[in-house]
Amino acid sequence: MRALPDIVKQLIVINALFFVGTFLINPGITAIATDLLALHYPSNNRFGIWQIVTHMFMHGGVTHILFNMFGLWMFGSPLAQMWGKNKFLFFYISAGLGAAILQLAMNYVQVSSITEQLVAAGFSESSVLELLQTERYSTAWQAVISEQELMQLYTSFNFSMVGASGALYGVLVAFAFLFPNAELMLLFLPIPIKAKYFVPGVVLLDTISALTGRSFFSPSNTAFIAHIGGALTGFIIMWYWKRNQFNQNRWDA
Repeated sequence: MRALPDIVKQLIVINALFFVGTFLINPGITAIATDLLALHYPSNNRFGIWQIVTHMFMHGGVTHILFNMFGLWMFGSPLAQMWGKNKFLFFYISAGLGAAILQLAMNYVQVSSITEQLVAAGFSESSVLELLQTERYSTAWQAVISEQELMQLYTSFNFSMVGASGALYGVLVAFAFLFPNAELMLLFLPIPIKAKYFVPGVVLLDTISALTGRSFFSPSNTAFIAHIGGALTGFIIMWYWKRNQFNQNRWDA
């Protein structure tokens, strides 16, 4: 840990404290903490504005947090050493926020479009939202929307998102920008691939997963849209900084 930049070490410690404090104590506290700190749909009564930030410090299991913290250490350390703590923290949190915003925007589009079909068929919007809130539905809805749309409606309205993956995808993009020829390998595919090809390839696979619902390397409940949002935010920031030769003195640590 001594070799880690302080900001990376602090982020890992914060994530670990959230995990230990909410996941390992007892199931009851875990459920309460998840409801309070995970990201929920804004119209859901479990949503809190703080969740836009707190969700990126929550994780769903040991494997989840280990992979994310390994990625933060591996790819975040050289960035933090180059940028300093203030610039790195700004970038990391911005990528996490971008991931959350794109995921919420996509969920909003899905919920709104399907709800509009139900309202056009004579159902009141308030009754639809009330049933969604209690995770129930009217069988009469099935005459208006398909089973797939019904599942999509419930999934988008009652989703719960945790993890630092969105912020980490922004870090991956920044790493590829700054170290394009660094060679990376997947654990199950020990072939060195340059970062400038590896990172776009990973983002492309997540994009395909988001469009098709087919998961390649991640669990099926992965928030692929959030990954894309973090990567896109990271790309926009890096592009802006490079184009405008951003004033480094603004980020004095």
